[in-house]
Amino acid sequence: MSSGWSWWVIGLIVFNLGTTFLLFLWAPRAKVPVLPDGTTGHVWAHGVLREGMHRLPRWWIAASFAMYLAAAGYLVLYPGFGNRQGALGWTSGKELASATTANAAKLDPALTRLAAMSVEAVADDAQARRFGERLFVDNCVACHGREGLGNLLLGAPNLADDDWLYGGSGEDITASIRDGRSGAMPPWKALGDLAVKNLVQHVRRLSGQPHDAAAAAEGGAIFQANCSACHGPEGKGNPQLGAPNLTDDIWLYGGTLAAIETSIRNGRQGHMPAWNSRLSGAEIHVLAGHVYHLSHRGQARAR
Repeated sequence: MSSGWSWWVIGLIVFNLGTTFLLFLWAPRAKVPVLPDGTTGHVWAHGVLREGMHRLPRWWIAASFAMYLAAAGYLVLYPGFGNRQGALGWTSGKELASATTANAAKLDPALTRLAAMSVEAVADDAQARRFGERLFVDNCVACHGREGLGNLLLGAPNLADDDWLYGGSGEDITASIRDGRSGAMPPWKALGDLAVKNLVQHVRRLSGQPHDAAAAAEGGAIFQANCSACHGPEGKGNPQLGAPNLTDDIWLYGGTLAAIETSIRNGRQGHMPAWNSRLSGAEIHVLAGHVYHLSHRGQARAR
């Protein structure tokens, strides 16, 4: 805080404390004119309601003055009076530094132990799962959800199944968290409306959904010419490119006819941010273990 603002704050405090103290001295002795019946003469509702005048109870005055003294005492002990740090020398920066040091003293030994383990082993460690869950809640739930079930609107994948765009090994998951991922599904509307609709029917056939057989046959040829380079001739996907498997009825943006048509016609641009600038290598390692654990709990989950 600059000296100018410091003196401005000091001036406001002195003015307010001084004015309040004068009110404490003056108010109990102030003489307010009243009528013989004890009212001030102010009336409402054609005289039905009249304003009375009563002294504040002594307990209220005593309690208020005690709070006044507490406020003054706070300014003596803690920062608040301009640039003055206070008699205790307390600052929020020191408090944060102390808490951070104490937290690191507890976490560092645990992180060192876990760093020597594989991601798969970390996933089975009870302490690592608690720590990893907290990291997941703090950094990942906005897109993937509290339980890691994903978000079709954002194209955030379900992390609680065993279907992976870029591979589900501990090393693959770590790379996804550390470096991020950027998926690009190009728009195919230039092929024409009929071609897009035929492709939709072919993709529905690949995933075992009801489809128009004739349109799907036409779409199959279009798929081989335009889509197989990424998704493979049989639509099984490609983890190296992050191209999803189209045969398993698991969908990043939804598997309805309208959702598939939107994906083909307009394309999709998915983005998983890199977390290496926010989390340490040890934290990413533990977080990868938690994500691995999510997909290997063996619990049936409704999609």
